[in-house]
Amino acid sequence: MPEPYDVITMGRIGVDLYPLQAGLPLARVDAFGKFLGGSPTNVAVAAARLGRRTAVVTRTGRDAFGEYLHQQLREFGVDDRWVTAVGEYPTPVTFCEIFPPDDFPLYFYRQPKAPDLEIHESELDLDAVRSARVFWMTGTGLCAEPSCSATLAALRARNRCGITVFDLDWRPMFWEEPQRAAADGPPHPAASARYREALAHATVAVGNLDECEIATGEREPYAAARALLAAGVELAVVKQGPAGVLAVHRDGSVADVPPLPVEVVNGLGAGDAFGGALCHGLLAGWETARIMRYANAAGAIVASRLACSSAMPFPHEVEAALTAGTAGAAGPGSSPPQAPTESGTAS
Repeated sequence: MPEPYDVITMGRIGVDLYPLQAGLPLARVDAFGKFLGGSPTNVAVAAARLGRRTAVVTRTGRDAFGEYLHQQLREFGVDDRWVTAVGEYPTPVTFCEIFPPDDFPLYFYRQPKAPDLEIHESELDLDAVRSARVFWMTGTGLCAEPSCSATLAALRARNRCGITVFDLDWRPMFWEEPQRAAADGPPHPAASARYREALAHATVAVGNLDECEIATGEREPYAAARALLAAGVELAVVKQGPAGVLAVHRDGSVADVPPLPVEVVNGLGAGDAFGGALCHGLLAGWETARIMRYANAAGAIVASRLACSSAMPFPHEVEAALTAGTAGAAGPGSSPPQAPTESGTAS
């Protein structure tokens, strides 16, 4: 039997087109850089940069952008054997605007449907999913069929073995408009129901306060963490923006870690660097506080750079940032970090 992967991620992929000029609206930008994007894909890249054997389960269009994504995955050392083409839909493209330190609007082009939502249960290599040391899935994978059924099938196949991470990844624009919700109920009842179903199969949950509210109805960090544990996970990781990150384990241990100072260039993708580093630390068996510090540093490094996938740090860079106590040369007037503890990603 082939050696199990350290990390298999499942879900979104696309091409990020980032302006090479900061502080301008898209209407005035005339130069862009092209990058691999998509949150779970970026997590696989981040973990690969830290020395882990990774793969991603996703789909692209049968087009030139799809070919580009395969090339990028191979260059980053991510196995692309489960990245297949869909003839009916184009590879998604995402634009952003860059207004540091904390305003990075995203413009998703995923119509009429993104290929990564056409993952079918019958096409999954469930033996590989089951044997992976870490399996990472996202809330976006639950927003439409057949991706929702395939994602839940992968979770059931895991049967809570190893480390199964649910990145709450709430992107309301990908979901159908909710029916009128009760005044005291969740803002999107259908999404909340699917999140609860997925949480029952996960061992780790990661999300910011908005995402925790969709998953649990709670926004206060400690209440959200307790609700995630009650839903079935062993470790709840709650990102609090400039307040840092809170991690609560079922064994009672708590880590409330401040962000690493950084002069933000582009906050998008910092959460994916955090995710790859989280996988790395969990696989290494580190204690929770050390994992959170390491993941915060990885996220801060990406926040100090323009791109997402190509900005993912190597181990020596994370260690250097931890030693220095900062992710970059934050000069006078630099702003407190927002990105290292947000779940932002580019597509």
